[in-house]
Amino acid sequence: MKSKIAIAALLLLPLSGQYALAEETAEEKPELTVSAELGFLFKTGNTKSGDIKAALNIKHESGQWLNLLAFNALAKKLETQDEDTGKDSFESTDNKWDILGQSNYSLEEGGKNYLYGSAYYEQDKFSSFEYQTSASFGWGRHWMETETSSFFADIGPGVKYDVIRAMPATATDAAILESSETAAIVQAQALYTKQINDFVEFKQYFVAKQAFESDKNSVYKSETSLTTKLIESLQFKFAFRVDYDTEVEEGFENTNTETSVTLVYSF
Repeated sequence: MKSKIAIAALLLLPLSGQYALAEETAEEKPELTVSAELGFLFKTGNTKSGDIKAALNIKHESGQWLNLLAFNALAKKLETQDEDTGKDSFESTDNKWDILGQSNYSLEEGGKNYLYGSAYYEQDKFSSFEYQTSASFGWGRHWMETETSSFFADIGPGVKYDVIRAMPATATDAAILESSETAAIVQAQALYTKQINDFVEFKQYFVAKQAFESDKNSVYKSETSLTTKLIESLQFKFAFRVDYDTEVEEGFENTNTETSVTLVYSF
């Protein structure tokens, strides 16, 4: 088995923070900002289940460098009853995590154009992949930046490495042996941010990892979020995420969606 390409990255949930200085003093941003995200959902009664959504986002700016790192995890358990023994037990119905990172180098101080390098790693226990990794480098640009809105996008070549999960034979399907696939890709990603008012912020993120060969798996991800400030450092976040793989094993869906409601603490 090949070694994993990535640790890395973020683009997904960028952090922000500004501190007003004294009168006639230039406004400065902190070099390092961090936010932690956590959400719980517990059900009792006819159906018993427990869901946990967690995330950690780090942003570091220094000179012409911008470094981003994001970690996301999701776990779901549902209470089921054994048909033979009648005993109740909790069974995992979703269990996945990913880490994504990116470094940008501005071609001129305060300029719009930058070079980037990014890497991504994902494990999803209930997908047809044991794990998926990718790495890319290329050029990007801040196409728009105002007091309330921003839009930036980048594009570049890269490589993607997928490990297909081994599956036992069933009554209708033959066994699947573990295998791997390496593909050259072109990666394009974009992030639009809109500050609706002093308390509400909208974000739309999209990334496409298009394989050059038509029979290789291509990946598309989108996340739409709305964040409401509760107090200075605490926010309420609603997010909708879509993951799409063009090539999956029989019995698995190409499209997976995730709706989450979490609290975000920034420091």
